[in-house]
Amino acid sequence: MVDLNKVWYKFYPEGIRPRIGYPDITMPQFLEKAAKNFPERDAIAFAHVKMSFQMLSAMVNKCAAALADLGVKKGDRVAIMAPNCPQYVLGYMATLKLGAIVVQVNPMYVERELEHILNDSGAETIIAYDAFYPRIKNVRNITPLKNVILFMLGQPSGTADSDAIKAEELLMKYPPEFAQVPVDMDEDVAVFQYTGGTTGVSKGAMLTHRNITANALQVTEWFKDLEYGKEKVLSVLPFFHSYGMTTCMNFSIVNAATMIVLPRFEIKECLEAIKQHQPTFFPGVPTMYIAINNYPNVREYGIDSIKGCISGSAPLPLEVAEKFEELTGGLLVEGYGLSETSPVTHCNPLVGQRKVGSIGIPLPDTDSKIVDLETGERELPPGETGELCIKGPQVMKGYWNMPEETAKTLRNGWVYTGDIAKMDEDGYFYIVDRKKDMIIAGGYNIYPREIEEVLFEHPKVMEAVVAGVPDPYRGETVKAFIVLKEGQHATEEEIIEYCKAHLARYKVPRLVEFRSELPKTIVGKVLRRILREEEIQKQKAKE
Repeated sequence: MVDLNKVWYKFYPEGIRPRIGYPDITMPQFLEKAAKNFPERDAIAFAHVKMSFQMLSAMVNKCAAALADLGVKKGDRVAIMAPNCPQYVLGYMATLKLGAIVVQVNPMYVERELEHILNDSGAETIIAYDAFYPRIKNVRNITPLKNVILFMLGQPSGTADSDAIKAEELLMKYPPEFAQVPVDMDEDVAVFQYTGGTTGVSKGAMLTHRNITANALQVTEWFKDLEYGKEKVLSVLPFFHSYGMTTCMNFSIVNAATMIVLPRFEIKECLEAIKQHQPTFFPGVPTMYIAINNYPNVREYGIDSIKGCISGSAPLPLEVAEKFEELTGGLLVEGYGLSETSPVTHCNPLVGQRKVGSIGIPLPDTDSKIVDLETGERELPPGETGELCIKGPQVMKGYWNMPEETAKTLRNGWVYTGDIAKMDEDGYFYIVDRKKDMIIAGGYNIYPREIEEVLFEHPKVMEAVVAGVPDPYRGETVKAFIVLKEGQHATEEEIIEYCKAHLARYKVPRLVEFRSELPKTIVGKVLRRILREEEIQKQKAKE
């Protein structure tokens, strides 16, 4: 087994992995601290609206008082259904101040998905953008909902009715002081973070107050050059997703940093925000960095203000990272995490050796190991491939009301991630692929990520994803879905011949399809499953 203390010696002169300490302070209390230290500093910049830390803290208190008056108490669940906006931060922090539990709701959910989340969580209160009210109204009578609180973004949507509470009117009634309801940081749940449900029923990962504050502090430790009260975070990753919740919203509050809030990633809007606000920190996903790299005259938008970026959710191709760093002068490193770990667990160092294709080394106070795929009990030595397991203060308490699923995923404090990985002699980890994404063709195990890395090196390719599709002879065969760079043209034969020069024959795609875009989640993660399902339907239609 690799001694990870020796790995950390390269980055910390003490020669040991740092133990950073986690004070018994909730996220709303971190906000109070920021408001005390920097009352006039902008906490949020959203469109033409700015909100200071003092104002944000006061509004959170008013919101907490309003929720309490509606009957929300410690342990109750409060759903939030909204794009990134100041009201999201208010509702989130106010709910935690009450000791209640935030239920993260993807605003793209259709009624069936919304009904499942509300019934599963038992949420009796929802805070939502008023344009989403029709979906809420249609499931209200078949869910536990009692209180529907709606807020506007600009002009009223005209969809609300008398059964809904207008947030703007509600908050006016309450004073700007409210004390934190006492919580047990390690036991009391702060957030239900629902998994995507792409491999079955969506599960609610129970993240405690310790989990979410610890992970924000762990990410802070990683970016040692950041200065408390002086940074600006481009917050375009959705807050309802654990990645955006931690690296944008909670990270900003812990560091008294300004959140430059964008409701969605649109390249022109994003670049205008960079030009206006000059962010120093930009957590994102590869598709965002690819879009910036390929935008005409991108340097004119002042992107050199960016000092540090963590890329997650999907593999970060080397060519993308190198070009982004050349354009910005900042550092872009690949990290890793999952909903069950709040989410960040690994990252490449900003100072010291970064390894291409690696997710880096574990964050402070995080242990990691590779175990065999058959039993999950035998720890494997460096270089061998198995399942990645993680232990640390950011690891969830379990899945809500799912003891069997919890027992499968959490074993003796270790999260079994479902990701196939390996570790090298230096303690760097590499994701080989998802267990469920592995392609078995002609008896060979093929990992899509390896093929995608090769495709990204092709000078004409902007985006690429590989999936296993049914094949009557091989069981499955490899198909590549490709988006070319603007103005480029390529043929299926050209791509296949390129892969033959860089991959073993059994890994080379047999099929290539060019597309104008790839299906993605709201975070920007390519939906390999959707592409595979489309291919299955095409084949069925031919039969």
